[in-house]
Amino acid sequence: MANNNTYDFLISDENEVMLILYSRDSEPENPAVHLDAENHTIELYRNSEDALTLQYVDSDIFNNLAEEDKLLVCEIQPTDNPDETEIIYAYEATFVE
Repeated sequence: MANNNTYDFLISDENEVMLILYSRDSEPENPAVHLDAENHTIELYRNSEDALTLQYVDSDIFNNLAEEDKLLVCEIQPTDNPDETEIIYAYEATFVE
């Protein structure tokens, strides 16, 4: 079973940041993100009942997000083929204070 606490960031050639994580049980609804560069954490609010705190986020991620107003998020799940994953949810989370 996939570890729900595992995540990674991808940065495109255009410096767009995408958060990749394993999908959760609930569906995202009005997702939002709070950035805390000082403590190197990002809080992702997927819906009114599901929030994640991502710790030890690299400074490069915050630098790339400084010019943005949203974070691209892709939630995945493993498939029967161990070399493949399936995208369950792909969405934009808006930054909040």
